[in-house]
Amino acid sequence: MPSNGDGPTGGELLGYPRRGGPTVLRILLGNKLRRLREDRGISTEQAGYEIRGSHSKISRMELGRVGFKERDVADLLTLYGVEDQAERSSLLELAREANTPGWWHQYGDVLAGWFETYLGLEEAASLLRSYELQFMPSLLQTEDYARAVIRLGFPDASEEEDIDPRIHLLMTRQRRFTEPGAPTLWTVVDEGVLRRPLGGRAVLRRQIEHLLELSELPNVTLQVVPFNAGGHAAAGGPFTILRFAEPGLSDVVFLEQLTSALYLDKPSDVDTYMRAMNHLCITAARPDDSIVFLRDILRDV
Repeated sequence: MPSNGDGPTGGELLGYPRRGGPTVLRILLGNKLRRLREDRGISTEQAGYEIRGSHSKISRMELGRVGFKERDVADLLTLYGVEDQAERSSLLELAREANTPGWWHQYGDVLAGWFETYLGLEEAASLLRSYELQFMPSLLQTEDYARAVIRLGFPDASEEEDIDPRIHLLMTRQRRFTEPGAPTLWTVVDEGVLRRPLGGRAVLRRQIEHLLELSELPNVTLQVVPFNAGGHAAAGGPFTILRFAEPGLSDVVFLEQLTSALYLDKPSDVDTYMRAMNHLCITAARPDDSIVFLRDILRDV
């Protein structure tokens, strides 16, 4: 996120991360405003009145779910007793940066608004743990496999106008996981994912070969839950847990739906999914055994 070149940005002054774009900055600024409000013993209703809004608007701001108007932030800082000009300037600059579009904004024509939040979180995450039982994890998909998945959801989509931009977005996301300093990706997949010939047998074969190649990366761990493992705690559906290196960001559970998504960050919710994930990793074949499993399936494709 570029600044005007006149000096350090709000993110730099406050030690906030720049990776993750506006999504992460909104969350961090929202957390800061919540702490300031609670320290002063001010209710969300009082804060909402101060900015000519409602208590629900304050809640959305503090959760980082909406953009920030500088005037609103300035009025809240005054209400919360923040008089130090350096701190005020830093937080107002952070509000400006939080409204800057992320790199994925260029894909706005094909990108659902609810998914933009996830892209910002994924960009900032240091660890992603996921479970899939229908499709290959998107970050591990080959281009041909991804095309087959997209066509399922958009059967009438134009190749050039709809599918190609989505593929390019996915390939851009994947590159981060093969670069220096890449985050850790630990994924568990159901055996059914590996046997479902989405796109045809040739596409599936190349996809499994791709998984074997990626599993050699030091930051990628892949486990398979075989059919003979029986039931398990995550039978309800796929999910992703995102963890961040920044202490100001709590873990987030991402649950994708057909036309929307849920983002869970309450400790009780996160703990439930973390227990399910840990149980999955125990139920699944060990990483080394999963590689053997993949090679066996490859011989059958």
